Amino acid sequence: METKKKICVIGGGRWGKNHIKSLYLMGNLGGIIESNTDRLNSLLDEYRVKGYKEIDDAINEGFDGYIVATPPIMHYPIGKKLLEKGLNVLIEKPMTLSSATAEELLILSEKTGGKLMVGHVLLFHPAIRKIKEVIDSGKIGNLYYIYSNRVNHGTVRTEENVFWSFAPHDISVIEYFVGSPPIFIESSGSKFLQKNVYDFTMTQLVYPNNVHAHIFVSWLHPFKEQRLVLVGSKGMISFDDSSIEKEIFYYQKQIVFDNGYPEKVEKPTEIIAYENKQPLSEELNYFVNNLDKTIEISNGYSGLEVVKVLEKAQNIIEKKQ
Repeated sequence: METKKKICVIGGGRWGKNHIKSLYLMGNLGGIIESNTDRLNSLLDEYRVKGYKEIDDAINEGFDGYIVATPPIMHYPIGKKLLEKGLNVLIEKPMTLSSATAEELLILSEKTGGKLMVGHVLLFHPAIRKIKEVIDSGKIGNLYYIYSNRVNHGTVRTEENVFWSFAPHDISVIEYFVGSPPIFIESSGSKFLQKNVYDFTMTQLVYPNNVHAHIFVSWLHPFKEQRLVLVGSKGMISFDDSSIEKEIFYYQKQIVFDNGYPEKVEKPTEIIAYENKQPLSEELNYFVNNLDKTIEISNGYSGLEVVKVLEKAQNIIEKKQ
C-alpha cells in the first residue's frame, strides 16, 4: 500500500485554514507552520499534526510538499527558500508581487527540480472546466467578449490593492478560456479608504482573434457577486459563483442579418449540468498526485503570466494618478 504524501501548510490564517482542513480530510496533512503561538496551538489541538513556528524546522522534517498561504508579501522569500532546496511548493495567488520575482522563482524551480504550482483555484472549479468544454465544443460559436465582476463588501487588504487581491482569479480563468495572454491592457481605479491601496478597479483586455474582456473588482460594494459572462456568435453563458444554485446558464441568443438588417434570434435558456466538487480539494488533489509527475495546470509559468498582467495594469493605473 502506497504511503500518502504529507504536505506542510505555511500560514494558518483565513485561507490557510481551508488548506489545512482540506488536506486533513484527504489524509495528506503533515504539518503546520504558524508564527502566532495561540493560533498554532489551536490548530494543533484540532488536527493533531506536527507544528512549527520556524520554516527551517519544517524543512528539516522533509515533507513531500509545502503550501505557502501567507500574506502575498511573503510569497517570494518563502518560495525562494523552499525552491532553493529543490522542494515542491504550491504558492497561493498572487504568486509574487512583481514579475521579476515571479520569474526568478520559475527559473529557480527549473534549476533545482522543485515542483512549482500557484493557487489559481478557479482553474479547478468544475463549473469553470465545464464552461471551457462548452467553448471548445463550438456551442457558443466564436468568442466575442468576456466580463467578470468580482465584488464584495469587506476583506479589505493593507498589503495589496483590490486588483492584486481579487483579479488573479479572473485573469487566470479568462486566459484559460482564450488560451493566451492579453495583447492589450487598459485599467483605471480609485482609492478611498487608504492612501496607497485601490478599492476598486476596472480593467479592459484584448486577446488574439479580437476577443475582448473586462474585469471589475471592488471590496466597497453593497453585495457579493462573482459573475462571469461570455458572449459568442451563437450563444452566451453566465455563471455566478456567489449564487446559492451556482448554475451555468446557456442563452441561445444571437444576432443574424437578414438583407442587411440585424435581427435578434432567441430560444429558451438552458441550464448546463456539471459535477459538484470542491475546487480547493480538486486543486490539492492535483498538487499531491502530480508531485512525481509534471505540473501542467496552474504551474509557475501560468503564475508568472498572471503577475505580468497585474503588474502592467497597476502601472497603467498609477500613471493616471
